[in-house]
Order: sequence, then structure tokens, then C-alpha cells
Amino acid sequence: MIHDYSERHFAFEGCFNFRDIGGYPTKEGKKIKKGIYFRTGRQDRMSEKDLAELKNLKISTQIDLRKPEEILDQGKGPLENMGADYINIPIIPDGGSDQLSRLVGDTGISGKRYLGYLEFGPESWLKIFEILANKDSLPVVLHCTAGKDRTGVSTAFLLSVLGVDRDLIEADYKLTNLDTERQAEFIENSGGFPEGVDREAMILAAGVPEDAMTVFLDGVESRWGSVLGYLEEIGITKNQMNAIRDNFLE
Repeated sequence: MIHDYSERHFAFEGCFNFRDIGGYPTKEGKKIKKGIYFRTGRQDRMSEKDLAELKNLKISTQIDLRKPEEILDQGKGPLENMGADYINIPIIPDGGSDQLSRLVGDTGISGKRYLGYLEFGPESWLKIFEILANKDSLPVVLHCTAGKDRTGVSTAFLLSVLGVDRDLIEADYKLTNLDTERQAEFIENSGGFPEGVDREAMILAAGVPEDAMTVFLDGVESRWGSVLGYLEEIGITKNQMNAIRDNFLE
């Protein structure tokens, strides 16, 4: 379904799963503007060549979805030093990983686990959409550690607001699996795999299950009717959604 992966993907040497959602069509016949929303993983391992390319994107805002302990371990990355506003919006709060396991079991990455994110309350999504509704915040980089789970859910919400077809939302999510071998190779060459983890296991861990976004969106639709129904219920206004569409669509 998505045939331009090589064009929207930035194959940075030390950053993975970095891609532009620009160019996707909407059901109303519009397209998402290019160069205003990038989804990715951590950026703290970028090379000098990467940094030069990243600077050319002229990012205004970095939305960091990681927990404080992840940031302490990995660092914020280079964008703040390039002039971007840095905003930390943890999708999973302190103690949240254990709470997720109690809620959904030790499922690993799954659509059921993604649904558990919604049990932490609406504050994170409200903050994210407030930023996206502000034209001065763009271009934006939104990321977590791997750029696939918390980033994937947040991006699915945005694409839903923009009117992108659900099949395309699910296909965008699964593009993560096209950058896992590069990531495994980087880890192997820069310190080696953790004890007990081989290349195949690392590739699997870096990717996403084929059905996770499907299960997540099915769950949202079953409970709230639609993604927009959920977002409206938690307090994201029609004016905000319209402002986001004005900002992102051409």
C-alpha cells in the first residue's frame, strides 16, 4: 500500500525509524504536507553526518514521549541545542509499565497493551494535540525510544484526525519493520547485543506485531465508536481538530 518508503524514510546512521508522514492522502481528497511531522525513535546516537541532515529539517518542536528514567539514561538528543522547543509528555507514567502488566498481562507489544495506555488518563493526548494545533510549533518531531509503540499510537490518532484511511494508518505503523535489520546491525557493531539476545531476537524486538494496530483500533472503535469519538470525549475540541487539519493538509 505504501510504495514510497525510501522517500519518506531518513536512513540516519545512528537513529532509526525516522520518517515523514507527508504525502499520505485523506478520504476527502487532500494530502498531508511534507516536512512538518516526523515520527522516530531516540536521536542521541546520531553521527556528525546525521546531525547536519537533521539540522536541515528546521525542527521547531520536539515532543518526547519517554519516561524520565529513559531520558536520564539516553539523553534528550540534539534537537534542543539546534533551537527546537523540547517538551516531555510521558505516555506511560512512573510505575506505568507494571500497571500495564497488571491490566493486560505480560503480553509484550500488542494492541491490547496499547489500549492500556488510555487508562492513564487524557492529559498526554490533550497536550500533544494542543501543540499540533499551534502552527508555530511546526515542524515537529514526535518520538519515544524506538519510535514504534507510544509514537505509533500518537501518530495513528493524528492520522485519524486528518482523515487518513484506516488501512493506510495500519500500513504506516508497520513500516517500522522495514528498519529493524539496520538497527540490529548498529547495536551489534556498537557494543554488541545484550546477554542472551541474538540478532534474530533483536530484530524481532525492534519491530512491531502485524496485528497490533488493528487490535488497538478495533478496541477504540468498540468502546468509543471511533478514534474521533475517543478524542472528543477526552476534551479535544472540534476547533483544535480543524486547526490541525488546516496546519497539516494541502
